[in-house]
Amino acid sequence: MKLTIRNLSKTYSNGVKALQDVSLDIPTGMYGLLGPNGAGKSTLMRTLATLQDADSGTVTLGDINVLTDKEVVRRTLGYLPQEFGVYPRVSAIEMLDHLAVLKGISGKDRKEVVGALLQRVNLWEHRKKAVSSYSGGMRQRFGIAQALLGDPQLIIVDEPTAGLDPGERNRFYNLLSEIGENVIVILSTHIVEDVKELCPNMAIINGGQVLYAGTPDAALVQLHGRVWKKSINKSELDAIQVLYGKNLISNKLIAGKPVIHIISDDDPGNEFLPTEAGLEEVFFSKINQTV
Repeated sequence: MKLTIRNLSKTYSNGVKALQDVSLDIPTGMYGLLGPNGAGKSTLMRTLATLQDADSGTVTLGDINVLTDKEVVRRTLGYLPQEFGVYPRVSAIEMLDHLAVLKGISGKDRKEVVGALLQRVNLWEHRKKAVSSYSGGMRQRFGIAQALLGDPQLIIVDEPTAGLDPGERNRFYNLLSEIGENVIVILSTHIVEDVKELCPNMAIINGGQVLYAGTPDAALVQLHGRVWKKSINKSELDAIQVLYGKNLISNKLIAGKPVIHIISDDDPGNEFLPTEAGLEEVFFSKINQTV
């Protein structure tokens, strides 16, 4: 099954163009949607999840018209929003059972389905605890369990690893990778590492526009031999930013000194050294096009 998005646009009443002619082809597997906060990712995710309407464009999931056949889409959709509320004193097993009822899973099968999902996300031992008492990683694993109710063909996860510690993030990576073997999983994030670790296909979005769509490796090839680095003093940073403008794609502190990366087709001189491009450089180079 494939998700096909064509010329999707959305402008809010305040004039913000959240989506501008977005077109993507998303196959089975993990698909990374990478962009800064406010890029339009959540608007796209909410539109795909049938929670809001687009102004124009088309979206199809196999033979399903996502924008008009909303009830059909919801039966084959799993959605983990950036933040989700829970009843404060309800246990995980009760909460998941309640959500299974809402999903239309019959009483005969429901107990087995709920138990199997809690086992799958490694929460069975904590099933009687209130979800509101869970750690961030446990809450996200519960979120994946509810998203898997009904054997969905499309799963949308919005900023799933924000706030997780490294151990919880790794466990979440492993779980998402397993799920993404057989269904479409769209991972919306501003964390480059999430896409690098999980996604064979990706898109970069900013200002509501798709700046890149393809594989991470193909994106890296575009920057091969074009990224240069230099360590500078903090006092030089403002002048460097003026001098290189949009060609300055990143700066980070290493041992207390800024190390800047610029993009240049030719050797820029001035003591810059060539360096291998990573997905972070791809991300910032594309984002700078719309800044």
